Amino acid sequence: MMNSVKRFVMTPMLGAALLLGASTFAAAQNPAKEQRKQERHERQQQEQAAQQQRQSEKQQRHADNQAQQQQQQQQRMAERQQRQQQQAIQEQQAQQQRQANKQQRHAENQAQQQQQMQQQQQQQRTWQRDQQTRTDQRTWQRDQQRQSDVSQQQRWQQRQWSQEQQRQQQARFDQYRQNWQQRQRIAEQRERYYQQQRRMAQWRFQQSYLERLRRDQIRLANSRPYYYYGGPSYRYYRGGTYYTTNQYGVNMLRQAVNNGYAEGVRAGQADRQDGFRYSPQDSFAYEDAMFGFDAYNVDPGEYQYYFRQGYQRGYEDGYNGRYQYGSYSNGVFSILGNILLNIFNAESY
Repeated sequence: MMNSVKRFVMTPMLGAALLLGASTFAAAQNPAKEQRKQERHERQQQEQAAQQQRQSEKQQRHADNQAQQQQQQQQRMAERQQRQQQQAIQEQQAQQQRQANKQQRHAENQAQQQQQMQQQQQQQRTWQRDQQTRTDQRTWQRDQQRQSDVSQQQRWQQRQWSQEQQRQQQARFDQYRQNWQQRQRIAEQRERYYQQQRRMAQWRFQQSYLERLRRDQIRLANSRPYYYYGGPSYRYYRGGTYYTTNQYGVNMLRQAVNNGYAEGVRAGQADRQDGFRYSPQDSFAYEDAMFGFDAYNVDPGEYQYYFRQGYQRGYEDGYNGRYQYGSYSNGVFSILGNILLNIFNAESY
């Protein structure tokens, strides 16, 4: 715009300079006329220059106005853009605030719903716990009643069992005393048999076995039966059948196995010393199988069965001169624990 203004001002000035040159030339020919003409021309030029000056100033003012308007327009545009940006920012902030408020309300609603759900679940658990408590209480009452009935039945059965055990114990005690003479006669027959076969080691073993039996007989003859009150608490399996007994009976049968093992070792050693054939059953101790029996809580047949089980293993160790099924320490023969469990294993119930 400024270049256009300059071109517009310079063009009339150029024309005025040309006219001035022409006037000067004409004045040289006619001085007065030319002078007046020159003066008019100068006035015209001055007027023209003034007009041009005014025109230039007008154009300058117009250019300044345009520049000012343009600047104002740019400023207004910048201000409008700034306002638009501020409005956009404010609108974005308002949108973000509305979104944050919406999310907060949603979170509060979810928290409220979750709290309500937790309260409902807590109420449900409380109700279920109350129901379970009432059910457990009713179950406990039924169990208590059932246990009371069972306890009464068990006490009745225990009394019956105890009475039967007392009767059997007395019968075993009497039978043990009555059979003592018969067992002594059998022992005497065995003594003559061993003497005829010149099995002196086996004869000496029988003499020591009889001495131990006599001590048992004296002890039992001077004692009275001990009655164990209460029901059976153990059971054991033999020959396809379960048998029941109490702790005293379990100890007695375990002792029967161990007593049988010790007597079997002595009998086996005696036959090996006599050079007699391997024959665990050809012995009065095996046939009698009653050493250590107390005639109380165990049937004689049960005691003899487990005595002979231990005896056969002890005889094998004594005859072969080894300790496969037991051990020897300080003059005492003992069957191994795992062998004892294989022979007799009682479980509580």
